[in-house]
Amino acid sequence: MLFVRAAGSVACALLIVACSSDAKTATTAASAGPAVDMGLPFPAKRCSDNKAAGTITYLSGYDFAASASIVDVLVAKQKGYYDDLCLDVDVKPGLFATNYPSIDANSAQFASAGSFSALVEYAVRTPDSRLVTLAVEGRSAIDTLIVKPGVAATLSDLSGATIGVKEEMPASVRAMLAKAGLRSGDNYTIESIAGFDPQVHIALPGVTGFTAFKSNEPGQLDRAGIPYTEFDPSSEDVPGSFGLLYTNRTFLKDHPTAATDFMRATMKGLADAVNDPASAAMVATDFIENNGNPNQLSPDGEAFRWQTESNLVSEDSTPQTPLGLPIPDALNDETRAYAAVGLFGGKAPDISDMYDTSILQALYDTSGAVVWPAT
Repeated sequence: MLFVRAAGSVACALLIVACSSDAKTATTAASAGPAVDMGLPFPAKRCSDNKAAGTITYLSGYDFAASASIVDVLVAKQKGYYDDLCLDVDVKPGLFATNYPSIDANSAQFASAGSFSALVEYAVRTPDSRLVTLAVEGRSAIDTLIVKPGVAATLSDLSGATIGVKEEMPASVRAMLAKAGLRSGDNYTIESIAGFDPQVHIALPGVTGFTAFKSNEPGQLDRAGIPYTEFDPSSEDVPGSFGLLYTNRTFLKDHPTAATDFMRATMKGLADAVNDPASAAMVATDFIENNGNPNQLSPDGEAFRWQTESNLVSEDSTPQTPLGLPIPDALNDETRAYAAVGLFGGKAPDISDMYDTSILQALYDTSGAVVWPAT
């Protein structure tokens, strides 16, 4: 099996940029209310302010999968971190693509998004959108391209290929092929395929390969002993992101301490999930089973999913760029690269109001640890 995979890393220059939040994205949320100090009691006034926010509804991105921006919330919920900060959090299953209107309308307050570019696409289509990204957990593309073995040793070998896609071609894969001089309709064609079973997809006679998620289909094929070739956009320096947590500016303005402390508890859950991927995957599996497992997710699949994603989430984490902190230059690189292959009407939009770095900057200490009170 020829296996092409190299996890993307963020350039050092981007890591430095992340430490300064520009004026357009900074909010007063992180500085509102009494301060939280490491190891000291949680302020009573802050507790009452958080309780005043009422029930905070979180929508997952795909069932209760052990995925970035989902598993961290589940771990925080299971360990009682929200309760510790006087937050009443209701965790509900959702879908990446359909969560945006609920958050925009403030009928739910936090949700998981598949990528920053997907959130930007929604915002471009919805001029009055008030969505704001608070965490970008994955700083590389999660999409990948799986090709039948022996068909292609390089991307250029895919000229004339037919590529299966579930809904549409992921922007990162499209950008990767474009860098190799291949464009849809001219050098390759796409064909719609159904479901998430790579054993079915790799056997389809009409396709050369298919798009997939690094944390799902490769693991299924590996466990089945089925050979394949994988082309990873990150290995071709294509920027991307995955596992976003976002809210709306109405909730952020009305309940600044609750918004900040929701992220505080969630980032503590993320740190736990990264430090012990196996246990975090088990937490997700319990949530999945308690929800009836409508997508027939397996414990082995969830263990592989989070082991893969946790490696990607943690690889660029430093005290200066702790887990989840949005990196403005990286987000701009992503939107520009994807605009070049046709997203956003072919023009990169102004994204400065679509993320906020100040929340996460305020809840980490200089060592990169979440500031957590005595509980």
